Amino acid sequence: MNALAATSRNFRRATKLLGLDSKLEKSLLIPFREIKVECTIHKDDGTLTSFVGFRVQHDNARGPMKGGIRYHPEVDPDEVNALAQLMTWKTGVANLPYGGAKGGIGCDPGEMSKSELERLTRVFTQKIHDLIGVHTDVPAPDMGTNSQTMAWILDEYSKFHGYSPAVVTGKPVDLGGSLGRESATGRGVLFATQALLEDQGKSIANQRFVIQGFGNVGSWAAQLISQAGGKIVAISDVTGAVKNSNGLDIPSLIKHVQEHRGIKGFDGGDSIDPKSLLTEDCDVLIPAALGGVINRENANEIRAKYIIEAANHPTDPEADEILFKKGVLILPDIYANAGGVTVSYFEWVQNIQGFMWEEEKVNAVLKSYMTKSFKDLKQMCGSQACDLRMGAFTLGVNRVARATILRGWEA
Repeated sequence: MNALAATSRNFRRATKLLGLDSKLEKSLLIPFREIKVECTIHKDDGTLTSFVGFRVQHDNARGPMKGGIRYHPEVDPDEVNALAQLMTWKTGVANLPYGGAKGGIGCDPGEMSKSELERLTRVFTQKIHDLIGVHTDVPAPDMGTNSQTMAWILDEYSKFHGYSPAVVTGKPVDLGGSLGRESATGRGVLFATQALLEDQGKSIANQRFVIQGFGNVGSWAAQLISQAGGKIVAISDVTGAVKNSNGLDIPSLIKHVQEHRGIKGFDGGDSIDPKSLLTEDCDVLIPAALGGVINRENANEIRAKYIIEAANHPTDPEADEILFKKGVLILPDIYANAGGVTVSYFEWVQNIQGFMWEEEKVNAVLKSYMTKSFKDLKQMCGSQACDLRMGAFTLGVNRVARATILRGWEA
């Protein structure tokens, strides 16, 4: 099941639990606006090439729309639609004054020079500058983009609208980016994991963790969980996977990855098949890479007691049902990986106020938001007699539905 179908399925299950009017349900599901633009640039060799860019603005009932822009060869309208919708419910779960959006360009950034990426980003911004804005739609980095990409968007947007640092988040600190933003999603995963384990009468210390993905989110989650006393027994990335039942030395692994651009060849553990990583014996499994990696083919083989969804949509609905019957607790993505958008919100607030926070404050307020959101999620689980995924979806959907009605929606 693709991401859009799975997200829509979870949304409809939530609206049924909430007893929402069918017309309101349809209204909440339909995107506010879908944008498709052709971005034509000169390559470094002088040839002309064109890329298709997308921006889906899903909902603005609770505030400006918010979501990342990804550069990836497989970007398509369905994926962008699904992720925009997920962001609407995610900001609802985190209780941020935002709606959801998502964008992307179908390109391979690894095959493009820095100057080509800059030209592409500036052309894309020129095509959508009148449809984004500080109080309209605030982009952020995603797969294949970074703080430099946001700096280019900020500069190009400012040519049309004046200097507007709050138009994007995830910027370099020198241009108004927030301290703590780089580690925010991984740190949010730490706080989410702590909240779930404490609710189960456990702590991170001495729990065995397996992490799929060692990019920004996975590496920060591994580092912070290890510092909190957790034992990381296996990790993978696109180059390979490594296992050590006594616990991997995360600082050494990070140094190895920086020097060799991947996990492959790390001598602090045994090399294993990355395909087997998800089924390694552990207490907590953290998928922090691509979507759809836990499915009906491998769900029965998973031995973790808890799954923390650091990636977007890593678990297919069919796998959800299998794991539920096995008694595996899944902390859903729309809560577990909300640390990034939460600190993006802090960055936006700092830019609007023109007053920057110390990193200690950013991290402390993030923990407060993640802890409160988990309590709200658990409360919904109790009132709706549902699992954690539906608790999160009903929490997010209910907040958006209430805002929609209060603003004057008519059946």
